[in-house]
Amino acid sequence: MARVARLSLAFATLALAACGGDKRQEPALPCPTQGAKVTFPLLDPDTPYIVTVETNLGTFTMSLDVDEAPCATASFASLVRKGFFDGTTFHRIVPGFVIQGGDPTGTGTGGPGYTVVDRIPGGSIYVKRDVAMAKTATDPPGTSGSQFFIVLADNAGLTPDYALLGFIEEGWDLVQRIGRLGDPATEEPTRRIVVRRMTVNP
Repeated sequence: MARVARLSLAFATLALAACGGDKRQEPALPCPTQGAKVTFPLLDPDTPYIVTVETNLGTFTMSLDVDEAPCATASFASLVRKGFFDGTTFHRIVPGFVIQGGDPTGTGTGGPGYTVVDRIPGGSIYVKRDVAMAKTATDPPGTSGSQFFIVLADNAGLTPDYALLGFIEEGWDLVQRIGRLGDPATEEPTRRIVVRRMTVNP
């Protein structure tokens, strides 16, 4: 379901580097990629896709918003199916604002070796429970690699530059707990939060 009024992660100080073994017969993704040459299937906008994130503190789930960001959701699902996120951490935690993960290096500068770009609707805002894709300050709006963030604030007050991946379905209490495990001054975790396994259904 498209949700126009939602995104925006233009942290001025945020140098968020965000940057297929799908068995179903689906068309090749028409989204152009920058970096490594990759192909992966588009997701069916009429199918609900649920990503389960198992961490060392518990499990939460998110729904993918295929209508809002077809390229980001297709790329993300492909990476999940390849086990890309397994063993990664939430490397950036800003209490009351966002938690961020998806970097295989854990430094805030890593990614999958390529990016895709979605068109961001004007006037989009990012609100509590939204999951969006992070990017660097120099990347075009809507650029996605593998890094993602979950909004903790009622309204993050960010500009419409970040592809909306989806929203938290279940386990919001756990997400909020993780969101309290960060140092507001350094934005670094006060406890290591590991994604043990991530899966997508179907």
